[in-house]
Amino acid sequence: MLTEDEKVKIFKALGNGTRLAILMNMLRKPYVCSVNEGSELMDILGQAACVGSIAREFNFTAPTISRHLKELREAGLIIMYKEGNRIFVVPNNDVIREIVEFTSGLIPR
Repeated sequence: MLTEDEKVKIFKALGNGTRLAILMNMLRKPYVCSVNEGSELMDILGQAACVGSIAREFNFTAPTISRHLKELREAGLIIMYKEGNRIFVVPNNDVIREIVEFTSGLIPR
């Protein structure tokens, strides 16, 4: 269960248009990365994105995209994995589901 502070951090992270777009793109149209067949992360790669792929999508430098991804990670919205010299990013579906349920509960039925 997310605390009030965690919810605030999530909303702050999503209050930036670029970060919101990154997360929405990850959920709607996953980024494409080439990976080695022997990768131990093959089970998560259905939704995984390479940091470089995200940077190219937004035409940002690596430091700029890294700053946005750091905010999303610290808010708990994404999980990052390192494999060799690549960093893969996946949405944290449990946290996303919980924040969606929270916001849905704000509207009276």
